[in-house]
Amino acid sequence: MSLIFQQHIEKFVQISSDEFEEIKKFFDTKEVAKKENLLEEGQICRYHYFVLTGLLRKFYINEKGIEQTTEFAIETWWLTDNFAYERNIPTEFYIQAVEKSLVLYITQEKQEKLLEKFPVMERYFRFVYQRAFAAAQKRIQFLFSFSKEEFYFQAVKNHPDFVQRVPQYLIASYLGFTPEYLSEIRKRLRS
Repeated sequence: MSLIFQQHIEKFVQISSDEFEEIKKFFDTKEVAKKENLLEEGQICRYHYFVLTGLLRKFYINEKGIEQTTEFAIETWWLTDNFAYERNIPTEFYIQAVEKSLVLYITQEKQEKLLEKFPVMERYFRFVYQRAFAAAQKRIQFLFSFSKEEFYFQAVKNHPDFVQRVPQYLIASYLGFTPEYLSEIRKRLRS
């Protein structure tokens, strides 16, 4: 499993095998059951998660009591509530396993020590955050540029395997509409 993480790091920065052996000591591993929460609203956000296998989602419960999914993380993606994690404050989000998952995780304190000992990891995390920010910008663009149907079609076109893997009610939650509306869109797509 650590090979997955090592290869991901090496996509962005050069590290030796010896360095990686030291780097991975800053992380812990956790198996997460399907529907298990890693983080719940009101808890201090202490961890940044790297998905080795499986699928996570981040969501909040809106004023109507409906779960609104804001992010997903599949293999080699990172997930946390960045605002709460960096400030060590209570979160407004939940992080939940959509599938049985295996994750690496690191605390803010350990991450700071990692960056001090291995400055090259600062560059790695910069690339990770840049990609996450770019994905968030693209989602906002799609929200404002496309109708709900077009937004779904873009998701199917750009990420077909992902759309097949994630339960439809969660796709609907992420795209900002009801499962019933998504079902109507899918029916029209088939006909």
